[in-house]
Amino acid sequence: MARDKKPAVAVAMSGGVDSSVTAALLQRQGFEVFGITMRLFAPSGTGVGSAAHDAATVARHLGIPHHVIDLEPDFRHLIIQDFIDEYRCGRTPNPCVRCNRFVKFGLLLEQARAAGADLLATGHYVRKTVDGAGVCHLRQARCIGKDQSYFLYALSQEQLARVLFPLGEMESKEEVRRLAREFALPVADKGDSQEVCFIPGDDYAAFLEESGGLAGTPGDIVHVGGQVIGRHRGTHRYTVGQRKGLGIAWSRPLYVTAIDAGRNVVVVGEEEYLAAAGLLAGDVGWIVPPDGGEFETACKIRYRHQPVGCRVRVLPEGGCEVRFHEPQRAITPGQSVVFYRGDEVLGGGKIVGAVTA
Repeated sequence: MARDKKPAVAVAMSGGVDSSVTAALLQRQGFEVFGITMRLFAPSGTGVGSAAHDAATVARHLGIPHHVIDLEPDFRHLIIQDFIDEYRCGRTPNPCVRCNRFVKFGLLLEQARAAGADLLATGHYVRKTVDGAGVCHLRQARCIGKDQSYFLYALSQEQLARVLFPLGEMESKEEVRRLAREFALPVADKGDSQEVCFIPGDDYAAFLEESGGLAGTPGDIVHVGGQVIGRHRGTHRYTVGQRKGLGIAWSRPLYVTAIDAGRNVVVVGEEEYLAAAGLLAGDVGWIVPPDGGEFETACKIRYRHQPVGCRVRVLPEGGCEVRFHEPQRAITPGQSVVFYRGDEVLGGGKIVGAVTA
């Protein structure tokens, strides 16, 4: 009897090592694989080194079809404009979280299915498991140093049911590069990208001023006690917790504690003023809904943050209040709080502000 045919899988190919190894692994496992690359913004180009060029080169090497889809108008509206608007309002956004939710696992997943794919695979370092009831669970990667689960908390059950993460069980990035050389992939030695993809040189301020139309309008730097102690060069150049670049002589180190874009004011204070007892979050979504309206769990308040114990109270209209077991520093509006139970992501939301008492 012939074996059942494996599903057709579209691999989101960025031209990097991770997504290229993902495609090669799935091909070796017998899946019907094709590559799909998003064209998101004009600077991505089409020459050597661009995402589309390198992904196409890998696809030819593997002997698989490759498609390029133009999502630039959607990306500009959903991600870039939102990024600019958030800074305009004094918040520090996380565009990767939003891109995963609406673009990679939203628009791209739809395009992949329209092109004949049953599933979408990506090179994210994260694991997915499915229990006996068919419920999907998002878990941290085996290689915790590369784990990207923080950026995927906003995915729905419907999205998770249609995706694969072949690199989630890898022990290290070195193992992925070894596989790239084993598959003789032409990008085996290509470096990793650490920057926000649409910001040249990772210069946020220059991008916001040149492409976002945010003028560097000077304003007051105010101590938490109310004293005006300096001038800033535009609120978009600052973020909560920032110490460098304030240009203020003071008896003790000062940090940005708040940004009031409406009044064009940057508030600063000594380190103790960064500590918060908790936070408020909005736009909260749950991969695995909580059993009740109040529960104990752990959370991360930034990507490189170690999970800390907390108590979560679910609020009406999609928000929640988080109370930390121990005070945490630099709660940053616009960033994400992500809830964990062991290695599993329960859900998360966007930080609205700190709770100080």
